[in-house]
This record gives sequence, C-alpha cells and structure tokens, in this order.
Amino acid sequence: MKMISNLKNLLFLLYCGLICASPVSGQEKRDPLKQPFSSNSIWNMPIGSDAKYVPAELEKAMAAGMTIDEDIIVLKPDAPLTEIFTNYAGWNREKDRCQKEGPLLFSAPIPDNFVVNNSNWDGLTPNSGIAFLMPDGRTIKQTQPFARCIAGENGTSQYLFEDMDIYGDGYYGAHGGSGLSAIGGALRVGELVDINQPIKHVLKINVFGKKNLYYDETTKGFRWPAKRADGYAANNYGTERKKPVNRECRMGALVTLPSFISLDSLQFETIPGRILAQAFRDYGAYIVDDTAWDVYAIVAEWGPDGRVADEFEKKWGFSMKQSSKQTPWSRDMDRIFLNLHVVVDNSLQSIGGGGKPLVSLAAELDEP
Repeated sequence: MKMISNLKNLLFLLYCGLICASPVSGQEKRDPLKQPFSSNSIWNMPIGSDAKYVPAELEKAMAAGMTIDEDIIVLKPDAPLTEIFTNYAGWNREKDRCQKEGPLLFSAPIPDNFVVNNSNWDGLTPNSGIAFLMPDGRTIKQTQPFARCIAGENGTSQYLFEDMDIYGDGYYGAHGGSGLSAIGGALRVGELVDINQPIKHVLKINVFGKKNLYYDETTKGFRWPAKRADGYAANNYGTERKKPVNRECRMGALVTLPSFISLDSLQFETIPGRILAQAFRDYGAYIVDDTAWDVYAIVAEWGPDGRVADEFEKKWGFSMKQSSKQTPWSRDMDRIFLNLHVVVDNSLQSIGGGGKPLVSLAAELDEP
C-alpha cells in the first residue's frame, strides 16, 4: 500500500510539474499594430503610486473649444513601395507641399489609394508627422511634414527621424517640437467608442506654448523624455502668460489627472469626455508639440485604417473639433486640461512616477 501511495504522489508531482511548466492556455498577446512598443515603454506605462504632482496651471484656451493634431499612421508593410522625395514648403502657407523639390528621402509601403493633401488634411499647414511600418515588419520610419497628393504617385516630406523598432521602446520620432514619437501615444481608431472599453495607453497632447510652457537657459524649455523644445522656445514660451509659468510645465512633461481628484466631481457632460478623463487618470499624456495658437489639441490617428475624427463624429454625433467654447465637449475639455498636474518624478528610472502601477501593465507583444 505504501508503494502505491508513493507512486500516486510521484504521478501527482509529475502532473503538477507539467502543468506549471506549460504556457497558460489562451494567454492573450498584444497586437503591435494596435498598441506598439514594449510594456515598459513610456507609451504604455501607467501612472505609478509614487508619482509626485504639481499643478500644470494651464491657462484656459480661448481661441476654440477643442482641436486635434493628426498623426498619420501607415502600418501596411506589404503595400507597394512608394518613393518619398524632399519638399521644402514646410509650414509656409504660400508654398506647395506636393512638389518634388529635392532628392529621394526613402521609399515606404503605402496603399495606392491613400492620399494626404490640402483637400483632406486638417488645417492649413498641419504637422503631418507620419509613421510607416517597413517591409521587415519591425522598422518604423518617420518623417514630416508628409504629403502624397495624387493616388498611386510619389510622396513628399522634409525632415527624417531615427528609426524605431515596433517591438522596442519606441520613444522618439516625428513630433518636431519634442522629438517624440509619431505613433506611440496617439489615440487610435477603435479606442474612443465604448465607455466599457477604457483606453489602455498613454496619450499625447499639444498646448499653446506662449501661455503654458516654461523656458530658461538651464532647462532649455524641455524635460525627459523630450529631446528638445521648439527652436523658437527662448523668445516664445510663456511670453503671453498672465502670471509666471510653472517651471515644471515644459515640453515633454507627463501630465495627468491625479488620483486625489474625483473624476465624478468634475461632472463630465459627455461619455467620450469621461472616457478620456479615465485615460488621463490611469496613464496621463505627454506634451509633444506647441499648438501655436490659443487652443488645446489631442493627438489622434489618421491612416489607411481610418480616422479617429470621423469615427468619433459617427459614434457620438458631434465633432472632436469645436470652434465654440460653449458646447458640452468643449466644457469637458476644459475640465480635463485645467485640472492637469505634472508628474515631476517621471524619469527613465521611474517612468510614470514609479511605485505600483495604478492599472495592470500591457500584455506582452505577440512577436513573430
């Protein structure tokens, strides 16, 4: 009987060992095309329990209720390779971004029917930062300001940025004011449509530099993880401020709605406003560019897979872009932006402020 008992114990231990050594059945992996970069990237790391805050003290935007800045995201590695040539128009409204004016920058896969020109881009001279997934399925190439004015023809742009790996940290790219990514942190298609599906990554915003960003010769107007501030920052940032700018509010700042502010107490009037507020609570947003006029902007996707602005209006019945301050959505944006705080201990050693993340880390990537 003792031998039988020992045999049962041995079989049990072997069975347990096999179960424990096996991967969890059906374990969900993250799609890098929907949510790129490593789980501990700045774009995926939640706010931490050790985060230290100071009020950002953003001034109320008065020129419009809300605007967007569209990151162009083209993750079609099998699309036809398209040549992208140099164009020098930049942000000059008197010049044409469509013309090939200089040497070949690079070639990238772009669906033939995808165009970016003044008939469909947002604004007169948008930032037009673009991120391409190259044919190797890993390399992200970024440039700005991108245009592709005729379907099936070449594209144009001016500035190139360092390559990123879609499975890596992905910090940097084609947001010229900060040097930060043109894909990480973008509000993606399918993310702002359901109150029961929270946004699960860090966001990106632009603010009016003349009223809200700090510059001095020590900080040069930026903070980690930004690589820089705008080239005009020294004579621009904070120059139209009614009171001194908070020194912590610089290009690259991580801003959040801290946990000591009750989201319910802010009395949001729209469902998407409340969804965004939760994302600002859980993950925060990086300041990545200057709006260059007295508005707020959130960075959102536009690409072959759709346009957040179109999806938003179809779902909620009103536009993300509001000229009037006197709309429910505009008032909700004031509720968010005027209550933002800077995470002052955000650093490479303590992304999100460190400590225990407020929500679970993103799942591991589904690597090939």
